[in-house]
Amino acid sequence: MALNLTQKLLQAHLAKPAELVPGNEIELTVDQTLTHDINAVMSYLAFEALDLDRIRTKLSVSYIDHNLLQIDNKTPDDHIYLQSIAQRYGLVLSKAGNGICHTLQYSRFGKPGAMLLGGDSHTPSCGALGMLAIGVGGMDIAVALAGFPYVLKMPKIVKVNLKGHLQPGSAAKDIILEMLRRCTVKGGVGKIYEYVGEGAKTLSIPERVTITNMGAELGATTSVFPADEQVYRFLKAQGREQDYTPWEPDEGCSYDEEMEIDLDTLEPLVACPHMPDNVMKVADVPKVPVQQVFIGSCTNGSYSDFKKVALVLKGHKICPTVSLVLGISSRQIYLRLMQDGVLAELLNAGCRLTELACGPCCGIGIAPPSKGIAVRTSNRNFKGRSSTADASLYLVSPEVAAATAIKGELALPQDVMDDVAVLAQVQEPDSYPINDNLFLLPPEDGSKVEIVRGPNIKPLPVAEPPEETLEAKVSLKARDNVSTDDITPASAQFSSMRSNMPAMAQYAFCRYDPDFSKRAQADGKSFIVGGENYGQGSSREHAAITPMYLGVKMVIAKSFARIHKQNLINHGVTPVVFVDPAAYDGIDLDDTFHIDNLREQMKQKLITVKNITKGTQFQVRLEVSDQEVEILLAGGKLRFYKAKLHGHA
Repeated sequence: MALNLTQKLLQAHLAKPAELVPGNEIELTVDQTLTHDINAVMSYLAFEALDLDRIRTKLSVSYIDHNLLQIDNKTPDDHIYLQSIAQRYGLVLSKAGNGICHTLQYSRFGKPGAMLLGGDSHTPSCGALGMLAIGVGGMDIAVALAGFPYVLKMPKIVKVNLKGHLQPGSAAKDIILEMLRRCTVKGGVGKIYEYVGEGAKTLSIPERVTITNMGAELGATTSVFPADEQVYRFLKAQGREQDYTPWEPDEGCSYDEEMEIDLDTLEPLVACPHMPDNVMKVADVPKVPVQQVFIGSCTNGSYSDFKKVALVLKGHKICPTVSLVLGISSRQIYLRLMQDGVLAELLNAGCRLTELACGPCCGIGIAPPSKGIAVRTSNRNFKGRSSTADASLYLVSPEVAAATAIKGELALPQDVMDDVAVLAQVQEPDSYPINDNLFLLPPEDGSKVEIVRGPNIKPLPVAEPPEETLEAKVSLKARDNVSTDDITPASAQFSSMRSNMPAMAQYAFCRYDPDFSKRAQADGKSFIVGGENYGQGSSREHAAITPMYLGVKMVIAKSFARIHKQNLINHGVTPVVFVDPAAYDGIDLDDTFHIDNLREQMKQKLITVKNITKGTQFQVRLEVSDQEVEILLAGGKLRFYKAKLHGHA
């Protein structure tokens, strides 16, 4: 039987035989894991609670790359804790200054055919190498480190045929923006996108990474490209050609869905505020003054991205009212840009440089001014994402961003260049500087290593199993597309609190509904009611832990984003959907709900909710696997797997 690439990757990692039919539950063996500093502390606190001596994966890397803005003791304390955890349990640690996790993972550790589980929603970046790379919450990482398979409901596989070639001035960013324009931020839920075709063959690995990285914005489980000659060339440039194996779809294979993008006709696009799927042609967007341009991040922080930026800027000055900031994604890329003189060109043009870190992308530093307009090459433009609540973010390619910095308003590269054809001639280098000394390898035996905990690192809160009768108020009624940024804001201030759930919980929904935390605490236990695509965006499990800590027992929504739904299950909060979405309209804040025989109804996956305030009732559906029901009944994944490990189940 002819198999597509995704089917081959899944079959190679099945922990036990299963049919790869959409909706079937499958278990996958995990080869590699990654975490980053602002989510990782929760992962490793959970792993510690499992009482094991050593991790059980082939390779696990802990990256310090997101929050390097050390405004007080909390962030450096977290970093020291993570380093001691890595030494104690057998992880590789990537120190601050090495670069962004996704770039480093695909550059130094990625292998075609391997499976990576990452505690960050943009983990699918590594799908550019022909890997199966899935973003998850921190508790899922802890379970994988303990040697358990990753349990997944089999997604649909969507073939995306790329035909033709990108024209000068257009970029890989425009391919994923076109996908978002067509499919929306929730269109990829329950799907894996497999990119094939003559157009796909022309794309370099960093160009593919831009697409697989922002597949997260579609809500997709992951995205993948074949491991072909482009992958071999990239790995050879990394001195790792021995890690190459070809992985491609069979001739005549089939897919659940198919779509096509003609690269010959693709024009430069922009995601307008405040959603990644609010996509227009750059040429059609009304001209507004721009105060800030940020080029970089794991999405567009490659060598060729900055080489193209230098070409666009050549012979020009940056607009006096614009701050142009560059976020180079790894030390390796920084060094190669320096060797080739590109960095000097960029600095001479007036660019600023950030640390080799995520920073501005997740609201840590380089915030726009009040009511500011920022044009960025990063991956998200949710309201408040930049840490300035009333700023507006536009997402574009590096070429468009550079032209915008010159003009002071959204512009195309052809508006400032005599010959945009030179952009198409830029390629990734044939070799990169190899210096891995900021990767700290663990000792063979870490049992004597002392784990260092600063005063801000508090124990991981663990939910209690659900009671038979639940009666509580509605502490929040939310709109469609509530993001994890809405629930747990991104910024240097909040990121430094993420190892301290009692402190972080006081700021849950603080930008969305400033009274939520006090109201939930006063209620003692409560329900949250949400609209469509509840919990989209970042994988940060704090968005599930903080409401749980404040007493939220159940979230009732029209639909959920994949990772957040899993995080709720992991931490013992029951995620259910309306059987009749119209019931949402009949609910108000502070309504009191009552559920009888909750545990038994959960087993049936159909629950009747009585609205005592309104004298009405409605039904909700628990769209989870049988094992996930058991996890919820146990009070979350930590209790469930700890019992399995130590013979109590």
